[in-house]
Amino acid sequence: MALRLRGIRKRFGATVALDGVDLDLAPGEVHALIGENGAGKSTLLAIVAGEFPPDGGEMDIGGRPYRPSSPRDARAEGIALIHQELSLFPHLTVAENILMGREPARHGWLDGAAARARAREVLGAFERPEIRPEARVADLSLAARQVVEICRAIAADARVVLMDEPTSSLQGEDVQRLFALIRRLRERGLTVVYISHFLEEVRQVADRYTVLRDGRHGASGPLAATADAQLITHMVGRSIEALYPPRAAAPPAPEPLLAVEGLSTPPALHDVWFELRKGEVLGIAGLMGSGRSALVRALFGLFPPRAGRLVLGGRALPAPRATPRARLRLGLGYLSEDRKGEGLALSLPIADNVTLTRMSTCARAGWLSLAAQGRHARAAMERLGVKARTPFQPTRTLSGGNQQKV
Repeated sequence: MALRLRGIRKRFGATVALDGVDLDLAPGEVHALIGENGAGKSTLLAIVAGEFPPDGGEMDIGGRPYRPSSPRDARAEGIALIHQELSLFPHLTVAENILMGREPARHGWLDGAAARARAREVLGAFERPEIRPEARVADLSLAARQVVEICRAIAADARVVLMDEPTSSLQGEDVQRLFALIRRLRERGLTVVYISHFLEEVRQVADRYTVLRDGRHGASGPLAATADAQLITHMVGRSIEALYPPRAAAPPAPEPLLAVEGLSTPPALHDVWFELRKGEVLGIAGLMGSGRSALVRALFGLFPPRAGRLVLGGRALPAPRATPRARLRLGLGYLSEDRKGEGLALSLPIADNVTLTRMSTCARAGWLSLAAQGRHARAAMERLGVKARTPFQPTRTLSGGNQQKV
């Protein structure tokens, strides 16, 4: 076995993240690790990658006992982790991020030309010429940063590559290039652990699967012999007759709740029009760079448009004077694609993050009531099933899935 885990346990205070998980990984295998949010998938990979120690259980790599005390120990043993949340240095270049800790040197000095050549070689798998080795990571799009994160793991020449939702910010062509890269790694005898919520993705690349449910081992087996319905049953613990239950079609409202007229934010948006009625869900589709994110950011006032207007509940609002504060007061909310960078204040408690846009609901005479704030936060946590000890624990202590719920 390339890597064997037995009885892995991990607890964060009162929250049991892992409760006796077993996992066997063979050389040249792509193994899918699947489960609902909060099932313990990212925690398990973080333990294997040396980010924190298990509370119990054993690991061995290539038949030898394995207990890394740090990510550096794990890298020395040939373990590379592609994080669900990007762990790049935004002020450094693409080449510096890709080769961090493995910089080529000559006579004790960094060999910049060799570093750029090696970075260019690894980046070649994605055919993205705009991602230049000398470019600063802070200047790249979220999708391009995801490519850099993947390339950093590949450049480590690892024997076991752990991929935690690596396609979360990638568009179709980059996803297919990643899958081709995974197949090449498998042909070279490397082991890949692949986390994804998309079963169609998993079936394209993985040989076997393991399901985690509530921190426990749910099931394992060959993917080709297991139907999607069985996988979903293992994940949620019950049979699901209809993945998407039928909804009663409500009659359309006569007047639009929101009308967007001539919204323009060059160069991303030009003369955008649409209407949204009460009870509707509007999907916005397009490739990376087509203006999808720019559109919702402009609606919320993060990118004040050059021209256009919004009509909200019959009230005309000139778009160029939009601010997030004004939009919040009008009842608009915004969920960012980058929860770590701009969606959450990770060092603050869950309660602060939940009530941040509506502090008035838990304050009196200008003073914050912690009791009221706790009640509001607990109600929101119950609605979305956030797994945490208390509303007042730091948000950074939660799993990625539970952070997303917050």
